[in-house]
Amino acid sequence: MFFGSLPLAEAEGAVLAHSLRAGSLAFKKGRLLSAADLEALRAAGVETVVAAKLGPEDVAEDEAAERIAAALLGDGLTAGAPFTGRVNLFAAKRGLLVLDPARIDAINLCDESITVATLPAFAAVEPGQMVATVKIIPFAAPGACLDQVVREASGGGVLGLAPYRALSAALIQTRLPGLKESVLDKTLEVTRARLAALGGALVAELRCEHEEEALARTIVEIGAVDLLLIAGASAITDRRDVLPAAIERAGGTVEHFGMPVDPGNLLLLASLDGKPVLGLPGCARSPKLNGFDWVLQRCAAGVPVTREEVMRMGVGGLLMEIPTRPLPRAGTPEAEAQRVPRIAALVLAAGRSTRMGGPNKLLAPVDGGPLITRTVDAVLASGAGPVLVVTGHMAEEVRAAVGARPVAFTHNPAFAEGLSTSLRAGLAALPGDVDGVLVCLGDMPRVSSAAIDRLIAAFNPLEGRAICVPVTGGKRGNPVLWDRAFFPEMAQAAGDTGAKHLIGRHAELVCEVPIDEPGVLYDVDTPELLAALPPAPAV
Repeated sequence: MFFGSLPLAEAEGAVLAHSLRAGSLAFKKGRLLSAADLEALRAAGVETVVAAKLGPEDVAEDEAAERIAAALLGDGLTAGAPFTGRVNLFAAKRGLLVLDPARIDAINLCDESITVATLPAFAAVEPGQMVATVKIIPFAAPGACLDQVVREASGGGVLGLAPYRALSAALIQTRLPGLKESVLDKTLEVTRARLAALGGALVAELRCEHEEEALARTIVEIGAVDLLLIAGASAITDRRDVLPAAIERAGGTVEHFGMPVDPGNLLLLASLDGKPVLGLPGCARSPKLNGFDWVLQRCAAGVPVTREEVMRMGVGGLLMEIPTRPLPRAGTPEAEAQRVPRIAALVLAAGRSTRMGGPNKLLAPVDGGPLITRTVDAVLASGAGPVLVVTGHMAEEVRAAVGARPVAFTHNPAFAEGLSTSLRAGLAALPGDVDGVLVCLGDMPRVSSAAIDRLIAAFNPLEGRAICVPVTGGKRGNPVLWDRAFFPEMAQAAGDTGAKHLIGRHAELVCEVPIDEPGVLYDVDTPELLAALPPAPAV
């Protein structure tokens, strides 16, 4: 193919390379120049054009793209009309895009003029959604290369659609003491919605104790279905744990445990009587996209899910996200960009220090400065932010003690009515885009920034860690990290105990984070406790 400046006498049949304006003429690039076009250009004073002129072995862009698209077109796909060297391929049904990456690569490696772009393999698609595009880059493709590409694309298996089937599924859920039935009810509804979104149906649900023999009996009892799902009250931690052991006891085979997708690491792949059995990771209780969805979509589309296929899911398998809305979110699973959670910190510094016998404990000297500054400095040195100090009693003195540190203040005029009023005032002053809040007591100067960062690292509402509580020596302490989903309930707290009662109410969402520091248990309420303050933790 020739490309360059051509005198008008040689430009008939050439393709205009750049848009051209001359007098009242306006020709767009890509125009096939006719004899009449050239006469009009001469009349406008144009002598040459920058154009592409095909050689005898070249194939025009639209024809080349159409030939490649026709060779690629697999089951469940339709092709659009060629235009400017492009043909788009679309899904005709709901299902998964299946493709052969090696053969797509071979096509794209043949010649720079020929390109095929697709959605990722096993992408979930809707009818009418574009799944691939064939584009010829420079107005034409060399005939020999085009023939090679068409041969590579022919024969099927390069690109196609696996439509969802009317999958029948059953769900078994196990129980442990303390696990609320409401949690199991919620899991049931989320699972039912997941299956319905893929054209399937949950035809049965049974519950039993989280014990090998009881679960094995229930598996046998469930009957024949296309897919069996098992949600354990406790996460699977080993191939010999309750769920895999019960599946084998019922006559099934455990094929693989774990997957390189996060969230979704703890998925179990098994089979029973030739049908797939999935032990669900904890994140499957949420409607958010996770590794279970990837496996479920393949089951619904009739695409075999083998041990090796699961182990190949790592590329693109980092789906982790911190939700910013109440849990679980309604609607279909969706992927959102991963980001570090934005955890605000409330430092409650409004109390009257009545047990101190007079002085404000927050102003007492500790390590060369006011006690409140030790608490604030630890929070500022952590990954929490923004930091908001709630004042009340002796507000001006507390603000002066904190000084120019990068914190915001909010005042609680009702501080005498108890800690809950400071909590409400702090929550009301938080920015609307925080994912959670760390509630810190101002009189705990021996909580380190490292302890706070461990709480933040543990925080993952999607995997059931929506309330993070530090634990040392078997005792729960402070500060406590709360997901924003609890803000409305926290704002209803009363008296002097804050939101402590919610920890018991939402036990299934509590994560106890081991902290090897006594400071998470030590608040300064009396002169004696101040005098016996343990040394600062090593940095």
